[in-house]
Amino acid sequence: MNARDDLRKMIRARRKKLTKLQQQQASELLKRSLINHDGIKKAKNIALYLTSDGELDVMNFILWCWQQDKEIYLPVLHPFCSGHLLFLRYQQNTEMTKNKYGILEPVLDVTQVCPINQLDILFTPLVAFDNTGARLGMGGGFYDRTLANWFKEQVMTTAKVKTYKLYPIGIAHDCQFVDSIPTENWDIPLPEIITPSKSYCF
Repeated sequence: MNARDDLRKMIRARRKKLTKLQQQQASELLKRSLINHDGIKKAKNIALYLTSDGELDVMNFILWCWQQDKEIYLPVLHPFCSGHLLFLRYQQNTEMTKNKYGILEPVLDVTQVCPINQLDILFTPLVAFDNTGARLGMGGGFYDRTLANWFKEQVMTTAKVKTYKLYPIGIAHDCQFVDSIPTENWDIPLPEIITPSKSYCF
């Protein structure tokens, strides 16, 4: 696990060195890529996240989604199942609170929850990625647990009826690309990762 922790520290430090202007330019380039993505154009229910710790700012894209009458959902720490997420609808007037990690999330309201299998696109944050689709997160395993059943369904080629229609996409700065991610057996690889300059499909 030390190699993974060392890699997290290195990439997070690299990301934090980006200037405010570089962050703004990256956010705008990302938005251009996302709004021209065929899957995103067709999507109605999109799970995103509010950025922190130098992550790519997605608010410009969220504003575009609202203008297109797309529903946006944000992750909320599950109050009863430790290590799991719920996804709640996010609107301009949504009441927000900080979770135990200091990240803003919607105040829990069960009427605003979207089940995972009703999401069209699920954007995942990440610390680092490589050219196989391997994703290194912050270490909590939240998104690996969220995508575990979806991934099992993808590898079960005999499944005739798909329970999950969602398509996960990772978002990252270009500087978060590395040659190789040291993976664990619980890690869920992503089918696509989008940076300001490139889309990687796996």
